[in-house]
Amino acid sequence: MLAWQVTSPGPMASGPLRAVELPVPEPGPGQVRLKVAACGVCRTDLHLAEGDLTPRHPRTVPGHEVVGYVDALGPGIEPIGAPETLADRPVSAASPAPATAATPAISAAIQLGDRLGIAWLGGTDQTCAYCRRGAENLCPASIYTGWDVDGGYAQYAVVNAAYAYHLPAGYSDGELAPLLCAGIVGYRALSRAELPPDGRLGIYGFGASAHLAAQVAIAQGARVHVMTRSERARQLALDLGAASATGAYDAPPEPLDAAVLFAPVGDLVPVALEALDRGGTLSVAGIHLTDIPRLNYQRHLFQERSVRSTTANTRADGHEFLAVASRHHLEVTVTPYPLTSADRALTDLAGDRVDGAAVLFPDTM
Repeated sequence: MLAWQVTSPGPMASGPLRAVELPVPEPGPGQVRLKVAACGVCRTDLHLAEGDLTPRHPRTVPGHEVVGYVDALGPGIEPIGAPETLADRPVSAASPAPATAATPAISAAIQLGDRLGIAWLGGTDQTCAYCRRGAENLCPASIYTGWDVDGGYAQYAVVNAAYAYHLPAGYSDGELAPLLCAGIVGYRALSRAELPPDGRLGIYGFGASAHLAAQVAIAQGARVHVMTRSERARQLALDLGAASATGAYDAPPEPLDAAVLFAPVGDLVPVALEALDRGGTLSVAGIHLTDIPRLNYQRHLFQERSVRSTTANTRADGHEFLAVASRHHLEVTVTPYPLTSADRALTDLAGDRVDGAAVLFPDTM
C-alpha cells in the first residue's frame, strides 16, 4: 500500500515526509483493519513533521482523523449485533458529561463493512489512577494514533476496536474526518473554558478545530468573537454566525466570559487573558504552544481569571461530541487533497492556505 512516513523532521520546505510502499497491516488481537476512505490533516501532524513534537518512533505514518470501512477483524472481535444509534445517546447542552472509568466503548459491536473512525487517543492502560477516575486522557501509558502507532496517511490502517468510533449518518467521509480530532478535542477545549449559558466566547485562531467549536457554541446560544490573522478565516467565521471577526491581536468588541486559544502562539495568551471579564477562563487547545511571555498579575490574572490547558480527550468526549454532531448537523469546510499530495497539504497548512480542514482521499490518487 501507499503510505507516508515522517523520515527527517524539519521545516516542510526540507521535505520531512516521504511516500513509501508498505505491506498492508494485519489486525492483531482486539483490532480491526480499515480501508481508509479519508484522513484529516491536523496541525498536530504538522508539529510532528516539523519536529515541534518529538517523534516517538522512526518513520511514523501520521494521521489521526481517519474514516474508513472495516475490511478485516482481528482475533477476539466478534461481529455481532448492530451499533448503537448515536442520536440515541444522551447529551448535555452545556458541556460534556464527566468521563468515568465505566464509560462503554462505542465499538462494542462491529461488522465487516462498518464505517468507523480512528481518533488521536489509541490506547490506555485502564488501570492507573487517572484511568480509574475517568481521566484516561492523562494516562501515562496512553498511546496515540500517528505518533506511537501508524496512522491514516495510508490506504489501510488498524485500530484497537475499543478506541474506534461508529460515526453519525448524514455526513460524507471527508466531512467526518475533521470531527475525529479537530471536532472532539475542540469540544473538550470548549468545555474546559466553562462558557456560561448565553455567554460571550472569544476564539483565537480559526482553523479546522475552531470552526467546529464555534458552531457548537453558537448552537448553545453564545455570542462568538473570532480573532485570527487570516482574512479568509474571518469571513468564514462570519458566514458561520460569529458576532465579530477581527485580527488576531485585536481586542474583542466586549469583555469575554471565556476564550479558547486554538492558534499555537504563546504571545496570544496574555492578549486573550486581558480580554476576559472577571472570572473568565482561557482554555488552550493545542498540544504545542510557543513560549508564553511574562504575565502581569493585575492585568492578566487578577479578578479570578484562569488559564487551563487541554490534553487530548477521553472516549467520553468523543461519544458526547459525535452525538452532538448527529443531532445538529455541523458545516464542515473541507479542502480536499489526494493521498499522493499529503506533503503539499501539510505545506499549505503551515502557510495558512487551507480553508477549514485539509483532508486526504486515497481513492483520488
